[in-house]
Amino acid sequence: MSARNSTASPRSALVLNEQILAFDGAQDLLRAWSQGIRPDPNLTVSEWADRHRWLSSRASAEPGRYRTARTPYMREIMDALSPSNSAQRVVFMKAAQVGATEAGNCFIGFVMHHAPGPMLAVQPTVELAKRNSRQRIDPLIEESPELREKVKPARSRDAGNTMLSKEFAGGILILTGANSAVGLRSTPARYIFLDEVDAYPASADEEGDPVSLAEARSLTFAHRRKVFLVSTPTIKGLSRIEREFEASDQRRFFVPCPHCGEEQWLKFERLRWEKGQPETAVYHCEGCERPIAEHHKTVMLERGAWRATAEATDPLTVGYHLSALYSPLGWLSWARIARAWEAALGNDEAMRAFRNTILGETWFETGEAPDWQRLQGHKEEWKPGTVPAGGVFLTAGADVQKDRIEVDVWAWGSGLESWLIDHVMIAGGPADPACWQKLSDLLGRTWQHASGQHLTIARLAIDTGYETSAVYAWARQVGFGQVAPIKGLEGFNRASPVTGPTYVDATVGGKRLRRGARLWSVATSTFKAETYRFLRQGRPTPEEITAGASFPAGTVHLPTWADSEWLKQLTAEQLVTVKTKRGFTKLEWQKLRERNEALDCRVYARAASWIAGIDRWSETQWAALADELGVATPAALKTPTQLAAPSASLGPATPRPPQGRGWIGRRRGNWL
Repeated sequence: MSARNSTASPRSALVLNEQILAFDGAQDLLRAWSQGIRPDPNLTVSEWADRHRWLSSRASAEPGRYRTARTPYMREIMDALSPSNSAQRVVFMKAAQVGATEAGNCFIGFVMHHAPGPMLAVQPTVELAKRNSRQRIDPLIEESPELREKVKPARSRDAGNTMLSKEFAGGILILTGANSAVGLRSTPARYIFLDEVDAYPASADEEGDPVSLAEARSLTFAHRRKVFLVSTPTIKGLSRIEREFEASDQRRFFVPCPHCGEEQWLKFERLRWEKGQPETAVYHCEGCERPIAEHHKTVMLERGAWRATAEATDPLTVGYHLSALYSPLGWLSWARIARAWEAALGNDEAMRAFRNTILGETWFETGEAPDWQRLQGHKEEWKPGTVPAGGVFLTAGADVQKDRIEVDVWAWGSGLESWLIDHVMIAGGPADPACWQKLSDLLGRTWQHASGQHLTIARLAIDTGYETSAVYAWARQVGFGQVAPIKGLEGFNRASPVTGPTYVDATVGGKRLRRGARLWSVATSTFKAETYRFLRQGRPTPEEITAGASFPAGTVHLPTWADSEWLKQLTAEQLVTVKTKRGFTKLEWQKLRERNEALDCRVYARAASWIAGIDRWSETQWAALADELGVATPAALKTPTQLAAPSASLGPATPRPPQGRGWIGRRRGNWL
């Protein structure tokens, strides 16, 4: 070809292109080609969510298009997870149900669609990871057209999309549990989403801290990595998320007062209401002290902004804290928060749940033993072997020793107020049949109430830590309606202070039984901390009592016959922070003296009351018991604060109040 022919004029080239593209669909081809070479828009995670995210009715209370404006406080947190942001680690310590998990899912969707790369999402356990995959990740993909194009449907022959693995163009999402060391070290990950880190075990398969193992997968990505740590906090000194937050710049969400414009972050102590009337709850401004009604919250959130309140140890880590006080209208109201506070008063477990899940703060376990000599001054006079008027329900705790069984009988009243009724030492030990017979006889014994009627033990909890098979055999013999064999568990990170019952194998004379004893597991640390808190709280003076003052909820009443040895046993332990061999910290109860039977029996009796369901009894039910005894209704003697019922999230199903004479004077007292 000559040089003349090889060089075409612009006009001839245009004509040539028109001739080449002169076919049906040519314009569509050009349009698709143009779109293909156009760079993706530089979106942040929140912008991507508003443009592409849809919420499924399977996974959201408000299905439809995702709107960051619904939770304005999440915008900066999500945008910090965007590649354009310099932060490498984002820490979010928060209350429950403020939109954090959905923000994490937006992070996952953004990575799949807009910034592909290997990603690791960690739940506390593998089972929870599977549940999250079904209930959250699958709807995330199914409801967003752009993600459906990226991730193939799960098929038996397609190994790229399984319950715990989702492949997409340019990356893969691995879902695993913090209890699986194999899952945590399976692959390098540029992006990491660690959800509910305070629920992670201390060690993953004995190979180390799950958070450290997971973050180690991202180190090769240097400045390009993103780590999102989210959790509701638990116990101070043990909380991972609090430790991470305190090492960050500790950002708080400041909102303006609708009256004076003062910018402030919301604090629970400024939420105020009439005692016993949580529906009157309003927030009081720090600047002008004027009440702020909840309907102002929407505008306040729209105009709010995050501000750092500390200097971060690591400049590449940003931290955020948010309480449920910021919950949008239609979610958790200030009135419900006030009601939850009143309901939690006097109940350690309910108060801990309130601080963790509503305030997004850690719970401080106070384990300092009160001075036994100070308790001497709190003793009260009532006739030995009798039940004061306020006590309307009896439980007992039995501690099995080598040469004896010690039993303490406690009476319970409204607000977890308690009275020590009797201390019984049965000589002989578990090897002596006569010892067990005397314990059986104790179940049928009655104690005279101040009203003149007689009460039996409604539930006795007995420790199975010593001579387990003998305890099981005795419990099976007398029946589980009145007796609860228990096993003590250490640690505070328990979903409930008591779990069960479970059937365990028991042997009598070497014979294996088809159905074992009904065993309850008890978080003894929780009830020890509660007991010491009740013992330390203030109480009215004799003059104030004469003037009509009431004892606070949870007051522990001790009789004059409780000697110094018993008091020393009750205060025989203290809570200390210790380090494990792997360098982690934990709270542990340690003995101040060898004998602690009084404390153990108190814990067991408290567990028995929990099993009986008193933590969930309403004042109506307490009044029904008092009416049967012919004494004044406890509600008539208490303030609204003391009348607060424990949280409905605690305890087994609420039993019905006894009908007729019920357990009063009955031999076995097993109406429960």
